[in-house]
Amino acid sequence: MEETNRQTNSTSTNGDGACHVIKMPEVSKDRVALMHRKMSEPPRLLSPAAGKHSCCIFRVPQSLVDVNGKVYSPHIVSVGPYRRGEPQLKMIEEHKWRYLGNLLSRTQQFNGLKLEDLMKSMAEIEDRARESYSEVICLTSDEFVEMMVLDGCFVIELFRKAANLVRFESDDPILTMAWIIPFFYRDFLRLENQIPFFVLEKLFSLTKSPAEEKSPNPPTLSILALQFFNNAMQRPDVVIEKHRDLKAKHLLDLVRLSLIPPSHPEPNRRKNTPTHIIHCVSKLRRAGIKLRQIDYESFLVVTFRSGVLEMPMITIDDFMTSFLLNCVAFEQCHRSCTKHFTTYATLLDCLVNTYRDVEYLSDRNIIENCFGNDGEVARFINNLGRDVAFDMDLCYLADLFNDVHMYYRNSWHVQWAGFKYTYFDTPWSFISALAALILLLLTVAQTIYTVYGFYNDKKK
Repeated sequence: MEETNRQTNSTSTNGDGACHVIKMPEVSKDRVALMHRKMSEPPRLLSPAAGKHSCCIFRVPQSLVDVNGKVYSPHIVSVGPYRRGEPQLKMIEEHKWRYLGNLLSRTQQFNGLKLEDLMKSMAEIEDRARESYSEVICLTSDEFVEMMVLDGCFVIELFRKAANLVRFESDDPILTMAWIIPFFYRDFLRLENQIPFFVLEKLFSLTKSPAEEKSPNPPTLSILALQFFNNAMQRPDVVIEKHRDLKAKHLLDLVRLSLIPPSHPEPNRRKNTPTHIIHCVSKLRRAGIKLRQIDYESFLVVTFRSGVLEMPMITIDDFMTSFLLNCVAFEQCHRSCTKHFTTYATLLDCLVNTYRDVEYLSDRNIIENCFGNDGEVARFINNLGRDVAFDMDLCYLADLFNDVHMYYRNSWHVQWAGFKYTYFDTPWSFISALAALILLLLTVAQTIYTVYGFYNDKKK
C-alpha cells in the first residue's frame, strides 16, 4: 500500500501469465466520519423550526439587506437574541437593568413578586419561545431565560411609563433626551429585534398592579403597545381601541395586523384570468385615470371605481420607511401570514417611476413627504418592491389591478384622455391650444374669403 497516494495495490494475471497492478483508491475514514456527523446535525442558521407555523422571528434575507442596507438593524436597543451584545447597543442595555429593578421594587410591594418568580415563569415557556426563532439560539437555558425577563420587562415598563400608568423618573435620560424615544419606535419594530408576544403577555400579566386590575376599562398589552407606537403614527384613539384584544406573533406583527382592513381579505383561490400589473401615475393620467385621496383609518384600503383610483394618505418618514420594509421582510419569511404589505409595496412600485410621479401623488395628498426630496421617495418606493416574491393572483388587490388594466386598455378612454392631457392639462397648454385654434380659424376664414373673392371677380 502506498500511503502517500491513499491507494491500495492488488495484482491480477491474464491468460498469458503476465501480472498487472490494479490500484484501488482508499477513502479516508476520518473524512467519512465527518460527513456522517454533518448529515446527522440539524441546520443551525435556518433550523427545521423555520418552516413551522410557530416560527415568526427571522433573519432578514440577504437580498433585501443588500438593497435596503441598515434599515433592518437596531440602532440603540436590542430585543431578543439576534442582536444581543452588539457594541452600539450597550448604552440602553445598562438601562434595562435599572428598569427591571424599578419594576421589581414596585411589584414586591403589592403582590410580593420576586425576580425568581419571573425567571420560573419564563423557564416554563422556554422551549416554545426558542421555536419562535428561525435560527438555533446558542444560549444556555439560564442565559435565554434571563434575556426574556430583561428584555420583556424593559419593553413592558416603557409602555406603562409612556401611558402614564407608571411615572418616569424626573432625571431619566430615556425621557429627557429627545432623540432616544423616536429610535425606540423604529427599533421595536424591526424583524430581527423581536421576542414572542406571548412572552410579553405573560410578563405583563404577572406584573399588573392592583390599580390596573380594578380599572373599569383595564389596558391590555395590545392597547399599550399600539398607543406607544401611535406617537409616531398619529391614528385616532378610537382606531386603537378597536384592537384591544388583538393577538399577534410579536410587536411588528401587532402593528402590522392593526393596519390590515378586514374588508380587504386575500382571495382563497386563483381566478381564471391572470392578474395584470398596472402602469405608473403618468401613464394612468394619460389614459384618463384620476387619483384621489380618501379618508380611511388604514392606508392599505385602495379602491378603483369609474376611472378613479382612491387611496388614503400615507406619511413617508423615517419611521414609516423602516416599518414598511420590515413588514415586507416578515411577510417574505413567514409561511402563513397574509401578504398585504407586500401587495401595497408592489402597488406603490407600479405607480412610481420617477420623482414626477411622487410629486403628483403629493399634490393629491396621497403621499405626505417627510422623508426627503421627491427623488429620494421615488428611490425608496422602487427599492421597496425589489427582490420581493408574491403571488399576484392571490393578493388582496388582484381585482383592482385587473380593473385598472382593463380601463387603461379601453381605446376610447386613452384617446380622449390623451387629447385632454395634451391640450388642457395646464393653463399654458390650454392657451396654446386656444391660440392654435384661433389661428386655424383665421386661416380658414382667410382662405374662404380669398376663394369667394376669386369667384366674384370671375363673374364680373
